[in-house]
Amino acid sequence: MRRYLFKTPSVAAKMWPAYLWSIRDKDGIYLTFDDGPIPEVTPWVMDQLDRTQAKATFFCIGKNIQRNPDIFQELIERGHSVGNHTFSHLNGRRTQLEHYLQDTVTAQAEIDQHHQVDKLLFRPPYGRIRKKQAMRLKALGYQIVMWDLLSGDFDPKQDVEFCWDQVKKNLAPGSIVVMHDSHKARKKLEYILPRTLEHIANKGWKCRAIG
Repeated sequence: MRRYLFKTPSVAAKMWPAYLWSIRDKDGIYLTFDDGPIPEVTPWVMDQLDRTQAKATFFCIGKNIQRNPDIFQELIERGHSVGNHTFSHLNGRRTQLEHYLQDTVTAQAEIDQHHQVDKLLFRPPYGRIRKKQAMRLKALGYQIVMWDLLSGDFDPKQDVEFCWDQVKKNLAPGSIVVMHDSHKARKKLEYILPRTLEHIANKGWKCRAIG
């Protein structure tokens, strides 16, 4: 049984206003991809995005940037924006403050080796972060990016048609959508992403990067 909502309730933005949940935009959709870059999935995602001239934001794990610097560089060259997803994919609620911050700084160092970002973007793995962690990251200049809509691609227990139906039903201008360029999500992503891009194009919306 799932223990999460595909569509983020509007009350979340009121309870945690310091986080970015959606973007005021009359025709823009903000696709985001967590956990890459990896050779088996991330290049395929970039190719799918290119078919409709879509831009997206990739929240990258530092150790995956370290392992796959060429793929990370290609993300930049193709015009996508990138954000920090910690170096080791840490669960903030289970990690001490200083360890969490150091892991994030280490991930940022990997990003900075390849690209000087205009805006520091951070997404906490699992969406789990403590108040003090968030406050310290905000003080360092990070915009903490959450989401308006989950695709459910990460969940092996969800039926892929149900996941796609949730995306199609809830997608709207300004939505920040979470997908994953990961091994775990690959099968569902290969079904959901092309249909999402086609749906966006048919609606006359545009896929834009955050930042």
